[in-house]
Amino acid sequence: MITENKYLMKQARESLAGKWGLAVGTFAVYLLISIAIGSFKGVGSLISLLVSGPFAMGISLFSLSISRHLDARLEQVFEGFKKFGKALSAYLLVVLFTLLWALLLIIPGIIAAISYSQVFYILNDDGIISAGDAIKKSKKMMYGYKWKYFCLGFRFIGWALLSILTLGIGFLWLFPYIQVTMAKFYDDVKSVGAVTN
Repeated sequence: MITENKYLMKQARESLAGKWGLAVGTFAVYLLISIAIGSFKGVGSLISLLVSGPFAMGISLFSLSISRHLDARLEQVFEGFKKFGKALSAYLLVVLFTLLWALLLIIPGIIAAISYSQVFYILNDDGIISAGDAIKKSKKMMYGYKWKYFCLGFRFIGWALLSILTLGIGFLWLFPYIQVTMAKFYDDVKSVGAVTN
């Protein structure tokens, strides 16, 4: 049975208990690296494009580790670089497909982005799956759960507004909270799929 969003958020807070320092520190390092890359004019955009996939894979691995009460380490953020080609191609395909749908209208673009939201979790769980197959699996997994995912993301709007009031410092806590909650969502939908298949 699928878990209600409010309970996924509660479970995420429970998983983060005692690990907030690690989570905040890890995401702070990721943020600093992103800012440093962006500071390079011109070439910074290219570098950002090249590293976004591997970093997305690493952040997903770190979030899954906390969510599953496994050994979470800061170094996991860089694990995606060990599968650089797969992580980059997955990222480029997701961006391309999302943009193509967005050309129709904003709403199809949002729906597409949600459909592909599980790609990097899938890549972390399945070491041999291709980027293209991970996208197909994400679309299949999200069938019937896109609205639930959208509503889950919407529940963080209030927290984001509060984080803005802290001059952005609150995002250091909000970002891991969101990421671990989304990892909970992935495992929840994945478990339902395993039961029904």
